[in-house]
Amino acid sequence: MSDLPSTDPYKGVRDFYPADWAKEMAMFARMREVLRAWGYEEYNASPLERAELYEAKTSEEIVSEQTYTFMDRGDRRVTLRPEMTPTLARMVAGKRREMPFPLRWFSIPNVFRYELPQKGRLREHYQLNVDLVGAAGSEADVEIIRLASELLKAFGAKESDFIIRVNSRALLTAACSAAGLKGEATRAYLRLLDKRSKMTPGEFSAAQGAITARDPLALINDAGSSPDIASEKRALLDTIETLTARGVGNAIFDPTLTRGFDYYTGIVFEIFDTNPANPRALFGGGRFDKLVALFGGDPIPAIGFGMGDVTLADFLETHGLLPSDSDGKPQLYLGTPSASDIPAAQAFADTLRKEGGRVFVNLSDRALGDQIKDAVKRGIPLFIAYGANEASSRTVRMKVLATGEEQGLPVSELPARLRAGS
Repeated sequence: MSDLPSTDPYKGVRDFYPADWAKEMAMFARMREVLRAWGYEEYNASPLERAELYEAKTSEEIVSEQTYTFMDRGDRRVTLRPEMTPTLARMVAGKRREMPFPLRWFSIPNVFRYELPQKGRLREHYQLNVDLVGAAGSEADVEIIRLASELLKAFGAKESDFIIRVNSRALLTAACSAAGLKGEATRAYLRLLDKRSKMTPGEFSAAQGAITARDPLALINDAGSSPDIASEKRALLDTIETLTARGVGNAIFDPTLTRGFDYYTGIVFEIFDTNPANPRALFGGGRFDKLVALFGGDPIPAIGFGMGDVTLADFLETHGLLPSDSDGKPQLYLGTPSASDIPAAQAFADTLRKEGGRVFVNLSDRALGDQIKDAVKRGIPLFIAYGANEASSRTVRMKVLATGEEQGLPVSELPARLRAGS
């Protein structure tokens, strides 16, 4: 048996070789473009947090079953972040007196959860987090849901490709109250409702009966049974109507939607793929008006969502919308007729790079034919041999490797050709 260490990554995580990382970067670049256009600023933080940050502030299942928590050398309990929202709340609370509200922030951190690896779920992934902090009311809710929709549309998705299911934790809480539930009983019911899609109707009915004799969902359907239910339901339906008027025509009311985190206080939403080949929730979010106040001070209203890179990539691949990774690859392979030509080729490459070109320079003494084969293997589309003749004439012959077509041109025209992608 070999004593050599395995070359496989830890179970449930990924290695990103250059081509893989280029695809990730292409997705992230599209996200950043949209978010910056909406006035959102990027932030980040360490993946290490004090373990108590998540206790009583997030999902019980995540805290007890899915976190990577350990004791450090100073006997402090440390957790690799399973999500970013508690970190956001901590950062906002730490400098709440110094910052101009509302804050429009986003980040694309890696997050960690110990769960069974499967399609759409890994133990580590990257997650776009978008938050609007310091703005109460439906206009902020509408902006965040519109932005979630616009992000998918920026990749080329149509409204028929996804559906936005919307509900309200305030509405669910009002229904639980009308059914006679309080405190822990309400939390138990909401946790049960969050698991409903994974249960048979009989299993759910039996578990619900152990918590309450009255069905909160039936009370929501009969909103006239409670003024509080009627008021919260009307507010939610008004928000959906506003979304429709603002160009989001695929938002629907789903009274069973809860979201798994305990910190949600108001509107919640999830986006689902409509393609039968990928029938799953893609991402979601909601309002968490009380989370910042857990660190002291008055509550600060907040709403946001998280979008995982794995489920997004599955959605884009299902619909044929994965962005090209070509922006991460070299455009031009600069070959050298002899090893003595390498310094001049490097100097020429420097001038092209200053103009925005992405240039790979040969450093070997291989023949030009072998250098061309190397360029093809690397997926570099253009090839130029640069030696003494090219340096003195200030002209080059550029070969398109996919077609074999060659063209002579002055070196002064090359930067513009590279910027044009040909």
